[in-house]
Amino acid sequence: MNDLVLTVDEAAERLRVSRWTIYNLIRSNQLRTIRIGRRRLVPAEALAACLAEFMDMEEAA
Repeated sequence: MNDLVLTVDEAAERLRVSRWTIYNLIRSNQLRTIRIGRRRLVPAEALAACLAEFMDMEEAA
């Protein structure tokens, strides 16, 4: 079964970017997250949606 949520580090690993890139996407509201306690988690569907948005921008350019 695929993970429903990912840590910031796991999301960065999947996209092959730095964790700071993920935090920048979060701060700019390009990547939706949830907080459980002190942990910030990235829903897998939000990561897929963010990637799809970047792919659409790439195709439009």
